[in-house]
Amino acid sequence: MVRRVAVIGAGAGGLVSVKCCLDEGLEPICFESSEDIGGVWRYTDSTDNSRVSVYRSVITNTSKEMSCFSDFPYPEDFPSYLPHSLVLEYFRMYAQHFDLLRHIRFQTTVLSVRKRPDFTTSGQWEVVTETNGVRESHVFDAVMVCTGHYQEPYLPLASFPGIESCFKGQHLHSREYRDVQAFRGKRVLVVGIGNTGGDLSVELSRVAAKVFLSTRSNTWVMSRVSDHGFPCDMVGTTRFNHLLDWLLPSALTRKIRFRKLNSWFNHANYGLASSKSSKFKMIINEELPFCLLSGTVVLKPNVKEFTENSAVFEDGTTEENIDVVLFATGYNFSFPFLEESVRSVIDDNRSLYKCIFPPQLEKPTLAIIGLIQLTGSIMVGSEMQARWVTGVFAGWNKLPPPSRMMADVLKRKPPVKRTPSERENLKMSFISYTDEIAAYAGVKPSVLRLLLTDPQLALAVFFGPCSPYQFRLVGRGRWSGARAAILSQWQRTLKPLRTRVVDGNSDSSPGRRWMCLLALPAALTAALLLAKYPQPGWRP
Repeated sequence: MVRRVAVIGAGAGGLVSVKCCLDEGLEPICFESSEDIGGVWRYTDSTDNSRVSVYRSVITNTSKEMSCFSDFPYPEDFPSYLPHSLVLEYFRMYAQHFDLLRHIRFQTTVLSVRKRPDFTTSGQWEVVTETNGVRESHVFDAVMVCTGHYQEPYLPLASFPGIESCFKGQHLHSREYRDVQAFRGKRVLVVGIGNTGGDLSVELSRVAAKVFLSTRSNTWVMSRVSDHGFPCDMVGTTRFNHLLDWLLPSALTRKIRFRKLNSWFNHANYGLASSKSSKFKMIINEELPFCLLSGTVVLKPNVKEFTENSAVFEDGTTEENIDVVLFATGYNFSFPFLEESVRSVIDDNRSLYKCIFPPQLEKPTLAIIGLIQLTGSIMVGSEMQARWVTGVFAGWNKLPPPSRMMADVLKRKPPVKRTPSERENLKMSFISYTDEIAAYAGVKPSVLRLLLTDPQLALAVFFGPCSPYQFRLVGRGRWSGARAAILSQWQRTLKPLRTRVVDGNSDSSPGRRWMCLLALPAALTAALLLAKYPQPGWRP
């Protein structure tokens, strides 16, 4: 029986893991190497230490209603998209509300996590930590690793001939970027067009002499602001849309998606993406199209090589007098504290059963939390992982035999190790993954059951945003405030905008009229389809 659980890291995943342990009656001790909670969301001006933090101007890509913990909504007066300071404030509120801080040991580094000699029968781990130079050994029944995947900068200098041997300018990874001051008046080349590369290109364009953005992949750009001014993830991430994606041929859904994105601006005209592309990579950025249109950011293909002061691109063009090359090429994850026999088999999250459990262990007492790439909030996915994992530790949830877990992993694992940018392109569906883990944990809501017992709630769950509160309606950890949170989520979205009231109609949610007309027959049809054709996959 698992009792004592070591939680490594006090970021979003670590905080929610401690809370889930407490919910299941377990005894967590969280080890945090820094002096405070927050993980990457705790901004610092310093780039000297090994801790990764967000840059000064960062704004969340997922809205507050779609990225909160499932039983603790953001304050209604917080804006829908948040700066790092408000995210950290929310974490502090969460930790205080659930009394989590007393379970965290700050400025304590985990040096090693090793199996105990009797691991095959006990499943226990020996954890060695260091605090202010003093080492201590602990024995835990289980370990939850919550260090995330923003750990070691991925800097593929070998792929760019001349960057180290010839180029006389400065080159750095986006981890070292904090604000624009050091780039004022300079000609800057940003390599990589993920969310970070897009954000930094836009920000630098306001002060740099010129910004060039180099990419080797097709990229679609989406705005945070969707139909009628609502957050894009609240409008797009619905069970109704998810069902359509499942029912319609993939070629048709891709065509619909491309047409929707091109209705904002034609991506081919901007050199970003073609609707003929078979791959679908998307970033969130409202300002990048205007920067390209105004010439303050110039899009370029992949860099072929660097000379003393210029960059030569694969299309044969050259840009002279480059002062700084900023690599926005992502991060590698690593778990240096894990013993070699465990660490060596974790190539990426597809080496783990359901992206969580190393399947080769004799006892499932080690869980990796937050090592996921989703089309929605990683915070929500991490919380669902933690709820399932702590249920497994407490004996409520069961895993299949190791042989079946290993077979599942081998079926999904890619044949070669992937780079961070390639992993970014392999994002999993937020609803598919979260629903799957929720089903294992016994907390997935049933639209059909809700339709029979609470039609108003059923329609909001099916047609409205797939917000985290849905996973607190049933099962262990059910929250009495979940129904009210779901039915009031649009009002909380609009509340911070009510700083000046004007005459005129104000829609509390998008598509209300047509939804009311189509809701009942569509929901009945969907519920019957889901009941007849459940998503494939093993259920404990």
